[in-house]
Amino acid sequence: MGRVTIGEFARASGLSPKALRLYDDLGLLRPAYVDPANGYRFYEDGQLEQARLVAWLRRLGMPLARIRDVCALEGNEGARAVKEFWARAESDHAARRGMAAFLTDHLQAEPERSRPPMGLRYAGLSDRGRSRETHQDAVYAGRAVLAVADGFGPYGEAAGKAAVEAMGRVDLAGLAPQAVPGALRDAVEGARAAVLTAVRAAGRAAGGEEGSGGERARSAGERAGEGRFAGAGAERAGGEGAEEERAGEDPAGSEHAGGERAGESGSTLTALCWTGSRLALLHVGDGRAYLLRGGRLSRLTEDHTLVGFMVEDGRLTPEEAAAHPQRALLLRALADDDGPLPSSADTRLRHVRPGDRYLVCTDGLSAVAAEEDIQRVLAAAAGPRHAVRELVRLAHTFGAPDNIACAVADVVVERNPAGPGAGRTG
Repeated sequence: MGRVTIGEFARASGLSPKALRLYDDLGLLRPAYVDPANGYRFYEDGQLEQARLVAWLRRLGMPLARIRDVCALEGNEGARAVKEFWARAESDHAARRGMAAFLTDHLQAEPERSRPPMGLRYAGLSDRGRSRETHQDAVYAGRAVLAVADGFGPYGEAAGKAAVEAMGRVDLAGLAPQAVPGALRDAVEGARAAVLTAVRAAGRAAGGEEGSGGERARSAGERAGEGRFAGAGAERAGGEGAEEERAGEDPAGSEHAGGERAGESGSTLTALCWTGSRLALLHVGDGRAYLLRGGRLSRLTEDHTLVGFMVEDGRLTPEEAAAHPQRALLLRALADDDGPLPSSADTRLRHVRPGDRYLVCTDGLSAVAAEEDIQRVLAAAAGPRHAVRELVRLAHTFGAPDNIACAVADVVVERNPAGPGAGRTG
């Protein structure tokens, strides 16, 4: 191509002449030669690669100042900078998507004055499953919060238990809708801090120092560790290996255990928080939340996994994702911010109706049972306590290869409401 005009170079590089002039002014992409008589800019073949790199980075939405820094880096360093930028961009996008969903739900909701006073009937159950020697899933079912967590790593038991216990202290009762997003952000950060504290304490107790965070690459046979937590009122139900049930009380904690690579511990978290008239959803990882309304089951969460991202991007079908060898590789979890897993959560505020039945569960249920089976069990169960037992039994009919945790809440009209946070037993 040799030396060419700015117009010819723009066509070859995919940049506009206006953009090339701006990049010259910013020192980002200087022309090879500027005619001193008329100021015309000329470019050479060797500049095409950098020009195309700038164009690609702009399509990613990278600011010009950041592009200048990336262009100055050598191969691997530049690749690392792009990866870090995109991870942050995805996290910011997820936060904006959550806010958009929150605003959509808020604007579509019925006026508060038109609703009868409502409360929750609830129950939770965890189960070790048939193939695990350890129990890594945790559940909390209380008057204001339903939460499930799936810990991972050498101290995953401590991580998962800390996550649900932290959520058990969250109280959104009476909050104005516009205050809920901030309260949920605080709840996520509180749960993450509790996970890190618990993991480090468990590491010290075990005689070593343990960071948390790191990627979680787990498959059906990779998790180990041992531990069981049973709060007051725990009872066995639902089949072989059942560990605990919480119905109508605020237990002191939950269960969990871990066993992956040393130095990598953390937890997923999926929770529903009752405001007194609505349910706020908080989700990080590969747990699930569902709504059964009018006999129809709706999934309320997206999996923060590699294959979940590939399905959303159109690169895999849901059927292909279910059999993918990396189907459990997490992209987000409650972990150390210095690690590769961001802890940003999806949040929503949902309008509820009397008769709604909500479920939160870990992948020990959702990975083995089809949604039509989950729908059938939820629709047939007489109440939340019956529902969680039957859901655990459902997982056992498919071999229960993993730990299981689930919690169910029914939205009911309160005849004698005790206040905005009133709840009922299952």
